[in-house]
This record gives sequence, C-alpha cells and structure tokens, in this order.
Amino acid sequence: MPPGRAGSLESLRRLNRLRVIRALRDEGQISRAEIARRTGLSRSTVSSLVADLQADGLVVERPEPGLAHGSSGGRPPILLSFDASAGAAVGVDFGHSHLRVAVSDLASTILAERTRPLDTDHDAFAGLEMAAELVVETLADAGVAKELVIGAGMGLPGPVDQGDGTVHSSAILPGWIGMTVAEELQKRLEIPVMVDNDANLGALAEAAFGAGRDATDLVYLKVSSGIGAGLILNGRLYRGSAGLAGELGHVLVHPEGIVCRCGNRGCLETVAASGALVDLLRRSHGDDITIERILEAAHAGDAGCVRVIHDAGRALGTVAATLLNVLNPEMLIIGGHLAAAGDLLLDGMRESVARAALPETSRGAQVVAGVLGERAHVLGALALVVSEADRVLPTRLALAG
Repeated sequence: MPPGRAGSLESLRRLNRLRVIRALRDEGQISRAEIARRTGLSRSTVSSLVADLQADGLVVERPEPGLAHGSSGGRPPILLSFDASAGAAVGVDFGHSHLRVAVSDLASTILAERTRPLDTDHDAFAGLEMAAELVVETLADAGVAKELVIGAGMGLPGPVDQGDGTVHSSAILPGWIGMTVAEELQKRLEIPVMVDNDANLGALAEAAFGAGRDATDLVYLKVSSGIGAGLILNGRLYRGSAGLAGELGHVLVHPEGIVCRCGNRGCLETVAASGALVDLLRRSHGDDITIERILEAAHAGDAGCVRVIHDAGRALGTVAATLLNVLNPEMLIIGGHLAAAGDLLLDGMRESVARAALPETSRGAQVVAGVLGERAHVLGALALVVSEADRVLPTRLALAG
C-alpha cells in the first residue's frame, strides 16, 4: 500500500476511535450495535475498534443489568463502558502571547487547567522549560501521577512537519524555526509528545466536541495574530504532504498591498489578522488599542471598529469561498480571537461567500463561530492524544521501562 494511503487510513481510524470513545463516554453503558447506529460506522469497524480499546484496558464489558440470557436463550446482551480513569492525557497550547496546559482523563474530561502569559519574544528553550513546569503543576492540581499519563499533545501557531516534528519558517513564535519541539519537550517530561499546528487541533476539537460534531467535512478557520485553517475531510484531519495544508493566511488578496511577515505583499493576514485591525485603528483610537478593546467597542456600536471587523470578514469570506468551491465542506467554523466578534465578522464572511462561491456550495455550507472559544486548541491537543492512544501507549510503556 502506498505510504500516503496508509497514513490516511491510520488518520481515519484514529478519528473513528474518537467517535467510539465519545459514544461510550456520552452513554455510560452501550452495546456495539448502538455504537454503530450512533456513529454511522459499520458493525465490523466498531467491533475492531472496541477490541483495540479493550486490549489497551480502556473498555470493559458486562452483561446488561437484569438480563441473565438473551431473548432467545442464548448468551446475554453485552454492554460496554469506557474506563476513562485508566490513563490521563496532557494538552499544551502555545499561543502568540499565552501558554495553556490542561490535564484530562481518557474521555477528555478536564481534570485541571492552568494558563500563563507568554512573552512573544521569549527564547524557545525557555518556553519549553516553562511548559514542562506548568505540566508538572497542572498534574499536581489534577492529582494525577505522571506514570498514568499516556502522552502529551502540543499545539503551535504555525506549520509543523509531520515527518520529524520540525517547526517551519512561517511559525509566529520567534526562535522556533527548525526545532524538533516534540523531541525537546519529551526529554523534559519523559512521556510521549505529539505536536501539530493550532488550527489543526482546533478543527479536531470542534469536530469531536464542538460545533462540528455532526459534520464529516469541515473547515476550521483560526483568525488571531495569524490565520490558518484546519481541514477535516471525509471524517479525518487532512495535513497535506508536508503538514502545510491550510496556510490560508498567506493567500494573496491585494497584489499591491502591505508587505507580509512572509515577505510577500497583500496576504490575507495583512488585512484580516488581529494585528492588521489594530494597525488600522491605531490612528483613530490611540496607540494603546488592542484587539480585545476593538471587539468590546464594536459590540458597543463603535462605527470604526464595526467597519474594520466587517471588512475583515469580507476578505476572509472571499478566500473561504474558494475553499468551499474546492472542498465542498458542510461547515466553516471560525475560531481564534476574532470569533468573539460573532455576526459582526460572520455577516461579512457570509456576504462574500454568497457572492464568490458557487450557489450550490454556499447554500450547503454553514458559516458559524466555534463553540469552544480560547480552549479549542488545548482540547484538540488532548483529543489528539486520546485518538492516538493506540500509538502512544506502547511508547509510554517503553519510556517507563
């Protein structure tokens, strides 16, 4: 089987595993047949995934209460339950100006969470040391021994090579270029570490727990200091051949526009990222204007703030319309700082989508704000660990041994 095809099948299996875990978590006790009905997966796929979860000690089975035998006198109906306490996961979210760490059980129920401000000019190694310290503190808050942790997921605001975990040059955090961050954090924590960009983790979180729970194909568009998209296609996370899929912030929208940090002119980030909005309003609203103040003022009716947010939405919608035409997703979910603008941003996006996308694709796609807010990326990091438990459990045992 070609390597790319094998990787796609593995990714699909991990997302299907999350669906099974979610059904088990939501119902407490449930049969294999009911899992198949709720998830839309075939019974054979459900049986295979359940067998894997049982082998990992994550699922137990017992006869249905009150029924000693089936209706035909055969073996009694079997119900399954998820043992979420069999392990724990750690999520680490490096933002442009924050560090967030969460600890969950294996049903992604948050046990403890901590956040610290992060100096955007910090040294990368100092940032990793801070993350390791915060993980230890958060595990203590949760009352979870490190030996119980099956792995840590880590999100960064930039593209990450999925082959070796190297941070690519367009990452927003300075000093991280070329670093194999998963390896560096794993040295400090002595647990398996997986790393991905925050837009991918936001997509995974909204698909598993948020606005996209019922969608098979969705685009998660993170709009903050940078702009990026996470793509869920046919139920699986799509990263592209080198992990660079979804770099929408550097789509050209104004050929003669402002110079972007990537070196080109007129990228989407130069007109729709949070920093672009701050720059536009600095002259009229003062040098101390921030994206938080812009959002607050816009909701209070400030005409200038409403205008720049609406214009940003129109620019985002024009680029998103191309995505809708190419990928035909069911949902376009907006996350990041600007998601808090709500319809002030979304109305502009919807206008552009209706104008620039094919009528059939625009009518069939919802444009909505994410429901997980600023915690989406750390929740996605936790979901990444749980979804890949079949891979990280053996690694965890090896490290422990």
